[in-house]
Amino acid sequence: MRRLVGTEPLMVAGATVLCVNERKELLLQYRSDADIWGLPGGVMEYGESLEETAARELHEETGLLAGELQFIRILSGPEECHTYPNGDQIYGVTSVYLARTTIGTLRITGESRQLKYFPLDDLPSSLVPKARRIVNELNPEWM
Repeated sequence: MRRLVGTEPLMVAGATVLCVNERKELLLQYRSDADIWGLPGGVMEYGESLEETAARELHEETGLLAGELQFIRILSGPEECHTYPNGDQIYGVTSVYLARTTIGTLRITGESRQLKYFPLDDLPSSLVPKARRIVNELNPEWM
């Protein structure tokens, strides 16, 4: 698709996961492509549901298999416009899911330099703005 449109904006559907441990700490990944902390997630592949996208991305980026995924909300609008370092632009429509239980152990992949659980009141300052918006709008009852 990028060969056809270059860096022009594309509308992209995706999912992100709020993965919390038993201490209600939030899993973040230090992204290798942007040198910043963010939430596991990514773009939907053809034939996937958004929930399947969330589960796949969590596994690909962290090594964890999600237990039940709880739908939280959809993010869309002008604040979901993003320009990547290579100049590609997207307008995202992102489903946010919560995973309270996971199976497996954390595993660093090519997309991450570090994976770490953080208390919600002590998140790193270098957090992707989208992730900060999601966390700031969290209802404590969801956790």
